[in-house]
Amino acid sequence: MTKTASLALLFFTLLSNYIQAQLPKTDSLYRTIMSKDSLFFSVAYNTCDIPKMESFLSEKFEFYHDKGGFAEKNKFITDFKNGLCKSPETYQLKRVLIEKSTEVYPMYKEGKIYAAIQKGDHEFYEKIEKQAEKLVGEAKFTHLWILENGEWKLKNSLSFNHHPKNTTDNETLFDNDQSMESWLKENNIPTLGLGIINGGKLQEVKVFGDVKKGISAPHDALFNVASLTKPVTAMVALRLISLGKWKLDEPLDSYWIDPDIANDPKHKKLTTRIILSHQTGFPNWRWMNADKKLNFQFDPGTKYQYSGEGFEYLRKALEKKFGKSLDQLAKEMIFQPLKMNDTNYIWDQKTDESRFITGYNEKGTAYPIEKNKVANAADDLHTTVEDYGNFMTSVMKGKNLKPEIFQEMIKKQVKTKENKYFGLGFEIYDLGNGEYALSHGGADQGTRCIAIVLPGSGKGIVIFTNIDDGYKVYEKLVVHYLGEQGKKIVKIETK
Repeated sequence: MTKTASLALLFFTLLSNYIQAQLPKTDSLYRTIMSKDSLFFSVAYNTCDIPKMESFLSEKFEFYHDKGGFAEKNKFITDFKNGLCKSPETYQLKRVLIEKSTEVYPMYKEGKIYAAIQKGDHEFYEKIEKQAEKLVGEAKFTHLWILENGEWKLKNSLSFNHHPKNTTDNETLFDNDQSMESWLKENNIPTLGLGIINGGKLQEVKVFGDVKKGISAPHDALFNVASLTKPVTAMVALRLISLGKWKLDEPLDSYWIDPDIANDPKHKKLTTRIILSHQTGFPNWRWMNADKKLNFQFDPGTKYQYSGEGFEYLRKALEKKFGKSLDQLAKEMIFQPLKMNDTNYIWDQKTDESRFITGYNEKGTAYPIEKNKVANAADDLHTTVEDYGNFMTSVMKGKNLKPEIFQEMIKKQVKTKENKYFGLGFEIYDLGNGEYALSHGGADQGTRCIAIVLPGSGKGIVIFTNIDDGYKVYEKLVVHYLGEQGKKIVKIETK
């Protein structure tokens, strides 16, 4: 048996003889070892600071690599200096710990801790340009940390199960912020807002990227969420119906008749139900017509056709009835009860432009920010991931709605494609076995966003992006966070 093999066998024998129960993350030794790992790799290894790296290594340091073989300390340092760190300003690889994979075990001698085993998974990123990195590989590792003169030193490092990896693998893509940020750069997504709902609660909010180029986006960044405005308007109307102040099937001509259709008797068929389920017969927007006027393209209530004009029609009827603007009604019915303090239909003196996300086209050209002074019931709501995530959790629970109104909301009012329908204000995915998802998307210049909730499981996701083709990241995020139900949603969408 070779000396190298003997050393490895001895090392593993020691592990099996002395390894103890895994430490909880709250244990002081666990935190110490994690701190040492972070300093060794982030401060020394990843920055090619050779003297700093040497200070963490025991004089008897040994390195075992399943591809590169065995190296004692001097050879390890020389190889590292002349290889990965030959040109520090263009380092070849960066190591990133998959933190949730880490386990730490204490080693005892005569009742005292003299060493610790750290094991886990790590990923490696290759720099492809000045600010961009690409996930290229992953491996498992086992480290033996020992106390030398009262100081923790890395005595043995085993790095094994190395294999190529790219961001098409969902298993570990979202395990840490580094891999997420690299994936977003690869996909040319300047900014991503992500809200994860579990157990019927918003459990996680993350914002990656910039407010505008060179300025990092804060946790409470403001996004224009385009047509995600419509579900909020729908909930204003449904809340008023639950309070007995508005009727789902009352003709709206008592409150509002658009001058463009005043002479067409079909306007008498318009109701809140027909508008919220997109069965008005209106075009999406009147400016799409050659004469720029509103018209009926079919009889209301006979089929589906998505229309922002319908929601604007509802806004004018509500405002006439209650003598209040839609933004005032929304504050009373939705924003204040749910503490959505950063959500608004209009741009006013309270709007913090320093937090407002700039939108871009696919070539990276910025769009001007929409600063509406009058509410649009169908478009241009600005909000945060946290506010909208909490809004969607209230939707899935039917909060502040009468049970019968909630049932009307989730009822399949009109079919839009196989296993997909519109309810009242929300798309409904029929996932089989009584399971369903409520969803809505948004798309405008410089914004692509979507929100999905699964009332049965209490799961959901909110995705905000700020680029015209931001939709290209939806599938991986939905599948990763919503699992099998997410796969079913993707399958329905891609049929």
